Amino acid sequence: MISHRQTDSAVTSKVAALIERLIALFGCIPDWLIAAIGRFSIAAIFWKSGQTKVQGFAIDLIGGEFHLGWPRLSDSAIDLFKTEYRLPLIPPELAAPMAAFAEHFFPILILFGLATRFSALALLGMTLVIEIFVYPDAYPTHGTWAAILLYLIAKGPGKVSIDHWIARRYQAS
Repeated sequence: MISHRQTDSAVTSKVAALIERLIALFGCIPDWLIAAIGRFSIAAIFWKSGQTKVQGFAIDLIGGEFHLGWPRLSDSAIDLFKTEYRLPLIPPELAAPMAAFAEHFFPILILFGLATRFSALALLGMTLVIEIFVYPDAYPTHGTWAAILLYLIAKGPGKVSIDHWIARRYQAS
């Protein structure tokens, strides 16, 4: 006759084996996929924020909005930096266009995987400024951004990127 202990032990062994197989399966998720999803996601966050600061130019692939004109700083952008953001040391008239430019330029580079590590470093700097000076209570959100950006800085953009293509091309030479 099989005891209760033997049955519990067999079930525990099967559960442990299943967990080990699942962990091994999770370990098969390719770094390039993690990097690609991270690049798309972080680029979208900063791009959408940048779009709120400009007029005459709008691209939202998911929302289907396309207005290809010459971008200019929106009327509300400088007011936003004067009233809500209030950064120390940088006047709003300088901070607003700098932020609008950075929130468009670096996400494009990250999305395509070009100069990814340096672009991620620039956006990490912006994230720190936002966290420290603008929205200090938003640390859960900014921590998530920082984690993605730190991953891209440490590991790079992955195989599906221009950086990877350039590296492969020059390593072969």
